[in-house]
Amino acid sequence: MSNKIVKKNAGDSELVNKTRKASEKISENIYIVANDPSLAFYRIQEHVRKVIQPILDKRLEVIHLQNNLQGHCYDMEYSVGAIKGIENSEKFFRNIQELIKTSIFLKQQLKYEEGKNKTDKDSKNSVYKRFSAHLTLDFPDFSGVVRETSQRMETIMISNRGQNIGELQRSHTTLH
Repeated sequence: MSNKIVKKNAGDSELVNKTRKASEKISENIYIVANDPSLAFYRIQEHVRKVIQPILDKRLEVIHLQNNLQGHCYDMEYSVGAIKGIENSEKFFRNIQELIKTSIFLKQQLKYEEGKNKTDKDSKNSVYKRFSAHLTLDFPDFSGVVRETSQRMETIMISNRGQNIGELQRSHTTLH
């Protein structure tokens, strides 16, 4: 019997050891499972604290760069509009050029008529005075500019004598 008791005690102590080890393992696993999420959250919180300031700095830098870029885009759009406006103004410059040519021709005709009228002793009835009598504005003296421009036009006409001069000639009937 004593042999049986010894075996029973030996079997019990073995069982007690196995039970103790199993309960320690279960307890350790419960401890790990209970504390693991809080450890994970601690690591996440630690990571956020380290990263938040550089992220905010980058965000402010991006906002600043975006504002600068938007300003430059507005400047570019304004510049493109101005250039397109210049490209579209070619017809106005051609019109101005035609008006200058016409005014130079009319000035030359007025000088010619005035020269003819000087031979007549009556200078009060000159074409120039008749023309300017109903003008209400006092124009500045452009005689130097007109003289220079008319000389240029004469030079162009002489140099283009063999070429297409028809576009620079006017009819004498334009004043009648």
